[in-house]
Amino acid sequence: MDKGESIDEELTCKRVEILKVPVDIVARKDLESVIFELLEKKKGGNIVLLSLWDLLRARRNGEFRNYLQNAALILPISKSIVSGMRFLTGQTPTRYMPFDFIVNILTILERRELSIYILGGKPHVLALAEKNIRQTFPKLQIIGRFPGIIKKQTEETVLQVIRKSAPSLLLIGRGVPGRERWVAKNTSRLSAGLRLWCSDIYDIFAKRRRRPSHAVFERGFEWIGFCIKNPIRFFRILSYIRYIFLLLFYKLFKKKNDIRRMETAPPIE
Repeated sequence: MDKGESIDEELTCKRVEILKVPVDIVARKDLESVIFELLEKKKGGNIVLLSLWDLLRARRNGEFRNYLQNAALILPISKSIVSGMRFLTGQTPTRYMPFDFIVNILTILERRELSIYILGGKPHVLALAEKNIRQTFPKLQIIGRFPGIIKKQTEETVLQVIRKSAPSLLLIGRGVPGRERWVAKNTSRLSAGLRLWCSDIYDIFAKRRRRPSHAVFERGFEWIGFCIKNPIRFFRILSYIRYIFLLLFYKLFKKKNDIRRMETAPPIE
């Protein structure tokens, strides 16, 4: 995506930075107008549901940071990001639960009978997810699907089909090679609609995996379930500690810079 396609100031959202990583503040009441403005002006673009680990990855990975900087929307899903932004900037962004956010997006698109292309997941999981999406959103047009097993010899065909079908939303799940990197790499070769990657969305729609409860998510404890399934993730506590130190450093550094600017500012006549 070209830099000209990044978020526009006239949209009802505000882009701020935390630790040099961009995050958008979009109230729930404004989400529908933001989505429609992106679609109606044919800007489209990538929507990113940003976790704390994504934020830290963007700090050390220039390619991923560039992907975020050029995204249409970057919405936080981690409670740690919300508290970190409040600590550094005094601003509190709306935190979105991934599954609920996607349901909201599909509801918004269904109201105008817009279209979606579903990509990713295992063939039988994707077929079951499609069936459940059709039942839940009967006026939403599912104009195509393709499982996540994309071989090099078929990739160009898949991209061409997506471009020609021109969906309002390309929903991408687990299995696509490179995960978000596939989206970043092929952004210019995809259609002008919105694009959203979410790892286990089709498993949840197919009812093969349970999503965290709202109570667990509101408390910020959804990571515990992920760690139980994959114990190696407990080592992410080291990254979290590093995040806390970075917040403290940036807070102190900003204050020192503000004091220095005040001391060196010319006197008011």
